[in-house]
Amino acid sequence: DNGDAGTGNISICPRIRLRREDYESFLWLFLGGNSGIGKATAVDLARRGARVILACRDKAKGESAVYDIRRESGNSEVILMILDLASLNSVRAFAQSFLASEPRLDILINNAGVFQAGQTADGFDLAFQVNHLSHFLLTHLLLDQLKCCAPSRIVILSSSAHTSAKFNFGTLKKPNKWMMKGAESYCNSKLANILHARELAKRLEGTNVTCYVVHPGEWKSRSKAPQMEPPLVLLGLRQEFLSHWAGAQTSIHCATEEGIERLSGRDFVDCQPKVPSPLACDDQLPCLGELVALNISWERTGLLQRSRYFLFFP
Repeated sequence: DNGDAGTGNISICPRIRLRREDYESFLWLFLGGNSGIGKATAVDLARRGARVILACRDKAKGESAVYDIRRESGNSEVILMILDLASLNSVRAFAQSFLASEPRLDILINNAGVFQAGQTADGFDLAFQVNHLSHFLLTHLLLDQLKCCAPSRIVILSSSAHTSAKFNFGTLKKPNKWMMKGAESYCNSKLANILHARELAKRLEGTNVTCYVVHPGEWKSRSKAPQMEPPLVLLGLRQEFLSHWAGAQTSIHCATEEGIERLSGRDFVDCQPKVPSPLACDDQLPCLGELVALNISWERTGLLQRSRYFLFFP
C-alpha cells in the first residue's frame, strides 16, 4: 500500500513497472533491510521474484522482517543471514559464508547505518565503521562475484549530512566528546560513502559492474531545533519526514532502472542524478594524504592496507 507516502511537496520517482520475469534468476543482497527505507526497498524488489538475502545483526528483528517481506511481496525466497558490521571479523565470516552458499550476486545494496555513539571492538568509531569501513570491506570481498554476474550493480546509501563532514582522522579511533554524540562521525561516514563510490566507479570501468550513491530524501523534522538530534540541527532541516516507501524510491530506481549505466559513480536524489557538495567533489581532500594516520594494516582487516588511499581501495 503506497497511499501513506506522506511526501508533501517532495517529488517522487515514477513507479517502476514490475517485470517479474526479468528478475527471477537474480540474487539481491541487502545490508540493513530489516526496517525503514531498507525494508521498504526489499519488499518492492522481492515482488519482482528475485532471491533476496537480508544481512542483519539482530536475529529476532531479522526474522520478523523476513516474515513481513515474504507476506507483503508473496516471495518465499527471502532469506536471513547474520552480519554484525561493528565487527570486521563478522564481515569476513559473512563474505566467506555467502560466497560458499550463493552462486550469484546481481545487486548489492549497502543500506545499513547507525547514528550511535561508541567504539567498536576493532577500535574504531562505531558510526564510521558500521556506515563505511565495513561496507567498504564487504563490497570488495564480494566484487569478484559481482563481476562474474555482470551486468550487476552496487547501491550505496549516503545522506545530505555529508555536507557537514569534518574529517579528523585521529578521532576515528579515539572518539572525542562531540563525536560521541554521533553527529560528526555520522557526517564523515556519509562523505566517505560518496568518495568510495566515485573511486569504485572508476576502477570498475569496463567490467559491466556499476555503482550509484543514493540520498534517500532530505530528512525533515517536525521538531523544533532544540529538540532535534545533532545531524538535524547541523543541516537546519525543517519539513516533514519522508515515509519509508517514499524514501525507498531512489534506491529502487538505481537498482533496476535501465539506461543509467553511464552514470555510474554519480549521486541520485529523487531518482535524478545530482551534483554532490563541493566537498564530495574535491580530489584534493586532506584525507587522501592522511589516511596512514589510522594505521589500519593488511593483517587486521584482510583487505585494507597502509597506503594513502586505503580508505577507498587496497
